[in-house]
Amino acid sequence: MLHRLTLLVAFLLASLPVLAEPLCARDALDRDICLPEPAARIVSLSPGATELLFSAGAGDKVVGAVAWSDYPPQAEPLPRVGDSSRLDLEAILSLQPDLVVAWVDGNSRQQVERLEQLGITAFWLAPREFEDIPLAIEHLADLAGTSDVAQSEVHLFRQGIGELKAEYQHAEPIRVFYQIWDQPLMTINREELIGKAIELCGGVNVFGHLSRLVPRIGTEAVLEAAPEVIVTSGRERNDRQWLADWQAYPSLPAVAAGNLFLEPPDLLARPTVRMLEGVSHLCQTLETARGRL
Repeated sequence: MLHRLTLLVAFLLASLPVLAEPLCARDALDRDICLPEPAARIVSLSPGATELLFSAGAGDKVVGAVAWSDYPPQAEPLPRVGDSSRLDLEAILSLQPDLVVAWVDGNSRQQVERLEQLGITAFWLAPREFEDIPLAIEHLADLAGTSDVAQSEVHLFRQGIGELKAEYQHAEPIRVFYQIWDQPLMTINREELIGKAIELCGGVNVFGHLSRLVPRIGTEAVLEAAPEVIVTSGRERNDRQWLADWQAYPSLPAVAAGNLFLEPPDLLARPTVRMLEGVSHLCQTLETARGRL
């Protein structure tokens, strides 16, 4: 009798539904974000987040994105939900997402919190180190249930950054001014990821010591800093003028050496896996600049 009772209990336990473990990941606000099942409908709130979602293997789950989400090409036809600084909440809600991915440096905290109040889960990103990029991909893959797909992208990025660090760890220092805007004149400090790219390549960011992530500066400050190379990023036709303006100061070391360079757009501006290509290109640029001094 006891044996039959034991078998009956075992049968009943085996027939009970198995509750799946929630999918969890820690976001840039140090919050543990959990979903009961893999996200099936995701809205990206920044171009960088869009790229990272595709790298995580979750591209087919992205149902909407903000303006300028132009990479990879599969992202271009996605419905638009405003831009990074001003979201269209009504458009987002109409897409019925179970996850939105936000960017700390771009999105309105108030707007994203409003989405959370309406029951939509938000995951925040804020890459500050190179390692934050593959970590972001892994976290997004965890929430989307695509971890197996994401591993190759993650491995290639980590390997590539490691190789660049080894190659340029003994490079001769060169003083760099990285211009990200012309009016007002703006640059980056050492905490911004482009600043870390400059250091990886053996460059010395002449404004790396400033407290603001993206500080405004004046022309006099650049002349006083005497950079040996001036770099900006943009398209040849539109943004070459930013560099040409510095020709008015022939005594500036960068101008005297002909060290005015235009880097490919987006490769450094967006903290995504394409930054590996951007850092490699920047390192080659600084190596060229060293040869001209």
